[in-house]
Amino acid sequence: MSEGKEHLLTEHKINVLLIDDQPMVGEAVRRMLEGEGDIDFHFVSDPTKAIPTAEELQPTVILQDLVMPDIDGMTMVKFMRVNSKLKDIPLIVLSTKEEPTTKAEAFALGANDYLVKLPDRIELLARIRYHSKGYINLLQRNEAYEQLRESRDEMRKELAVAADYVTSLLPAPVKEGDIQADWRFIPSASLGGDSFGYHWLDDDHFAMYLLDVCDHGVGSALLSVSAMNVLRSQTLPDTDFLQPDKVLEALNDSFQMDQQNNLYFTMWYGVYRKSDRTLIYSSGGHPPALLISEGKAEQLRTPGMIVGGMPDMTYVSESVTVKPGARFFLYSDGVYELKKVSDNKMWEFGEFSEFMERTGGELGKPIDQLIDHTRQLQGGELYEDDFSMVEFVFA
Repeated sequence: MSEGKEHLLTEHKINVLLIDDQPMVGEAVRRMLEGEGDIDFHFVSDPTKAIPTAEELQPTVILQDLVMPDIDGMTMVKFMRVNSKLKDIPLIVLSTKEEPTTKAEAFALGANDYLVKLPDRIELLARIRYHSKGYINLLQRNEAYEQLRESRDEMRKELAVAADYVTSLLPAPVKEGDIQADWRFIPSASLGGDSFGYHWLDDDHFAMYLLDVCDHGVGSALLSVSAMNVLRSQTLPDTDFLQPDKVLEALNDSFQMDQQNNLYFTMWYGVYRKSDRTLIYSSGGHPPALLISEGKAEQLRTPGMIVGGMPDMTYVSESVTVKPGARFFLYSDGVYELKKVSDNKMWEFGEFSEFMERTGGELGKPIDQLIDHTRQLQGGELYEDDFSMVEFVFA
């Protein structure tokens, strides 16, 4: 959202329009309101000019006589209430008689109040101020709603731009070679802080990682992009990118939450050594990666704090041997933390893991199967959080 842009509600002065064919009534009301600094008074004696005058003035209250030449007062009330520019303006009808049937008809047609003319000055002022205050509150409420709508539209545009930018930084799928990779990234409406990447560190080592910044919005996305940039460019100082635990420790020191608007992230980082098929990995507060071989899923996760939560944290690395043809999935919690419409309960991680064991097909198909399944579970296409998943297939 644009910085420094203040949204102040418009101040409205009480603006009274009297519609009466008798100039002496107009003069009498003018004198009643004279000296009231918060009230502007306007008078029209020609009923044929009443509607155009009201449309132009946009008064905060209308006083209208029920007995006028050329047009019936009740008909005028109808005209006021079907006019889109006037239908919400408080309308006080004036009559020379205290007649219940006339009152009932006027109220049925949309009048807000009824006065026998000429009323006492104190009563007239009280009613004018009462109805005008209510109408001014309505105008300011509608204005606030419109400002909120514009603000939300602006935020949605900013989030869409940020989502496009994050997507543009994600790596291209790899369809051939020793390690194939494909992914799906579906930003939530509020845009989370998911990001991921993979690349060769040298001829024998392949890095793969995914992080998830807490909270939502442009700030989370920017932190995610910043962390990804230092990983892709390998610019963390004094860091061996072949050692996952050291990478997480360096990230933790570089992105402390007290310097990042209290934002932190969870992360999984691994390095695959092609020469002996060893995957070394470390994680900080992140869901376990899934290594699926021969239809069974192995959860890969190490104990470790969120990244950026506390300074001088230590992380550990573990390793696993990867069999030929194994499938490996990195993901954020947004792919499985959802509420099922069938019983209003959360989908459990174990159910998610078992589902992934049953997926198959060519590269990328398991993720598509998961997307279809989760959308059925939650009863809609939109996700509460970013949906981020990367699939790797090892030759």
